[in-house]
Amino acid sequence: MTLPIRLIGAPTDIGAGIRGARMGPEALRVAGLQAALESHGLIVTDYGNLSGPANPWQEPVNGYRHLAEVVTWNRSVHEAVHLALTENALPILLGGDHCLAIGSISAVARHCRQANKKLRVLWLDAHTDFNTNTLTPTGNIHGMPVAVLCGHGPDALTGIGGMVPAMPPSSLRQIGIRSVDEGEKRFVRQAGLEIFDMRYIDEVGMRRAMETALSGMDENTHLHVSFDVDFLDAALAPGVGTTVKGGPTYREAQLCMEMIADTGRLASLDIMEINPALDLRNGTAELAIDLIESLFGKSTLMRNS
Repeated sequence: MTLPIRLIGAPTDIGAGIRGARMGPEALRVAGLQAALESHGLIVTDYGNLSGPANPWQEPVNGYRHLAEVVTWNRSVHEAVHLALTENALPILLGGDHCLAIGSISAVARHCRQANKKLRVLWLDAHTDFNTNTLTPTGNIHGMPVAVLCGHGPDALTGIGGMVPAMPPSSLRQIGIRSVDEGEKRFVRQAGLEIFDMRYIDEVGMRRAMETALSGMDENTHLHVSFDVDFLDAALAPGVGTTVKGGPTYREAQLCMEMIADTGRLASLDIMEINPALDLRNGTAELAIDLIESLFGKSTLMRNS
């Protein structure tokens, strides 16, 4: 049975270094996300936008920009996503910047503990987002959510889900990585993150990378996808604040989404970092929706399930 989908907007760029991601939820709505999903027979309800503090655009304090505001936003996200899961819905978080994954994934992890399910997180991104306040070159918390979820960060963030760490690194698979800060590289290695970077994908292909990333799941696995749109090659998706050349092609991205859909395990989703202020005629949001349709089962041909 396909779960009803709940769209939850989080219009903030509180964790980012460039303003504009706060308009991401509306860009996805304008591009027709709800209608696109409904065209595949899915039941979709838009729960509107969460509210939270404005972006004060201040300098970092102790290595964190806007920590108090980031905490407030992520607590709101956590509660909304957890409520959706407890009410047997599939939450789609419309970002907003990627710091919001702290709230969404901590909620998913909390739900998995309560439901005695195994958690698998696919992190589709150009960046590992494993910085800390001592490693970050900017203080922007959208570069830290994975580290926070793995227990490295201020108590006000690491403790949002009620357990520290919210998830072990072994629950995570990162795909499409091609930009890691110098200090972050050593920390990523120490933590043992499982990363399918662009060199790996170039060498073995997206199919084998995804087969490996998706292996080991069963009917008791909750699969969460955190999709930062800068995962895509910068030429395809200019409407993000942190574009990096050399990402997956359109077809590689489609295959990634289609293979996730084939598992039948997708149970929650983030769509993050769309910045309409940097986009061309909302094309990045439209491309994201095209890929999300594939994530929910759109395919060229009818395939055996």
